[in-house]
Amino acid sequence: MRFSDTTRQVTSLPTKAKKDNVQLEKSLNELEKLVDKMEQGDMSLEKSLDYFEKGIKLTRQCQQALQQAEQRVQILLQQADSDKLEDFDDNV
Repeated sequence: MRFSDTTRQVTSLPTKAKKDNVQLEKSLNELEKLVDKMEQGDMSLEKSLDYFEKGIKLTRQCQQALQQAEQRVQILLQQADSDKLEDFDDNV
């Protein structure tokens, strides 16, 4: 891999990571609100099932976002391991 390719990949990650983080935070906040409303116990069975279904979807979205973040970390670690370090020359 050329240096410019590596640089392009690394510089594009923060923007994507920020977008993913915002989406993850939104999903977690929405999930928390659903749980709070369901814990009040004053909604119909049908509405409870709708909220539960939405909660399952949000949970899956969060899990997927976390898996993608973990994959990005693994890629970065692999790239870091493949870089060769030069010996330090203290005589310079």
